[in-house]
Amino acid sequence: MQHSLEQAGADISSRSLWSDAARRFRRNQAAVISLFLLAFIALACAIGPLLLPNAYDATDWNATSLPPTLLNFHWFGTDESGRDLLVRTLIGGRISLVVGVLAALSSCTVGIVVGATAGFMGGKVDAFLMRFVDMMYAIPYLLIAILLVTILGRDFYLVVLTITAFSWMNMARIVRGQTLSLRSREFIEAARVIGVPTWRIIARHIIPNLLGIVIIYTTITVPSVILVESVLSFLGLGIQEPMTSWGVLIHDGTAVMEISPWMLLFPAGMLSASLYCFNYIGDGLRDALDPKDK
Repeated sequence: MQHSLEQAGADISSRSLWSDAARRFRRNQAAVISLFLLAFIALACAIGPLLLPNAYDATDWNATSLPPTLLNFHWFGTDESGRDLLVRTLIGGRISLVVGVLAALSSCTVGIVVGATAGFMGGKVDAFLMRFVDMMYAIPYLLIAILLVTILGRDFYLVVLTITAFSWMNMARIVRGQTLSLRSREFIEAARVIGVPTWRIIARHIIPNLLGIVIIYTTITVPSVILVESVLSFLGLGIQEPMTSWGVLIHDGTAVMEISPWMLLFPAGMLSASLYCFNYIGDGLRDALDPKDK
């Protein structure tokens, strides 16, 4: 009976924590507007190409380098091959956003496992894992990413894997620091005393208590990952033609920005808007989940 009451009290406390966080997030107008704008961009990238009559790889040699016009739905104009820039921008956004989210989730998962294990186990395990993290920090990230993409190819999943391999270290350090402060708490000591296995303590007690910081940092990681993918694509090492991404479109646009500025402005504007949205949402989540902010 007492256990049931304690469990019910914990559920109520948990619901109150998340409901208070949601209320504080809604009070942040910049974060809420950014959330709706990002949802609109993601929805447009997801279903827009299905509704428009032009294909992203279809060429029209009678409409090359066409400025923005209502003719044939070329609202963003066309490129030098006569391909519709609106559809290509939406397809590019689909690729860039998916790469960003997948790589951010993958890197954060690796960082959580490494950081929680290092912080909870301590001793030689902690020393070994943190020295490995330090070694990874010493490797030129962009140089190795370029090398891996060059060797392994520019397939979508290889780009995600390459970005993931070098973007989990910050999460590992943050999680380790939080775990060090959690492992001496009473409920962790109680779990140890009754013989709960180490992996279960990490999975059931440590990681759930890090959920707030994990959500915040994942949201902040997504724009940086999108930017890395855009840089790789800008350098010609990302997504291959005829498929595209915002980085590829920006690379193409910079070559003709003086005579066809719309080829740079539209994809760069979509990329910038998405990055700003992610950053504002991350700031809003940080303030909402901060227990000191009442």
